[in-house]
Amino acid sequence: MQPGMPPPPGYQQGPPPGAPQEPVNSHMGWAIGAIFLFWPLAIPAIMAASRCNAAVAAGDYMGAQAASEDAKKWAKLATIIGICWYVLSCLIFGLASCGGLMAANSAATSTY
Repeated sequence: MQPGMPPPPGYQQGPPPGAPQEPVNSHMGWAIGAIFLFWPLAIPAIMAASRCNAAVAAGDYMGAQAASEDAKKWAKLATIIGICWYVLSCLIFGLASCGGLMAANSAATSTY
């Protein structure tokens, strides 16, 4: 492209070389926290967050943004599934123990 000519349609010009970029959030903290909720999906989140940090260090901001979105997706899935899993487990075990107590209580108070 020659100086003074308008850019072609659809062309996006980035910031000049050496200009500071917006910081990219790697979501590493969220990914590490998700380990305690649902580790099978938190591991890909941690790996994507690591790729994001490496891409930022290499100056690849588009790659860093893509890895950041990937880490966010995996961390969000791990969080949602983990919370649902824990709530469901508490309900199942709570109802099971409640039913067991009721059966034990009725057996203790019945007369033969």
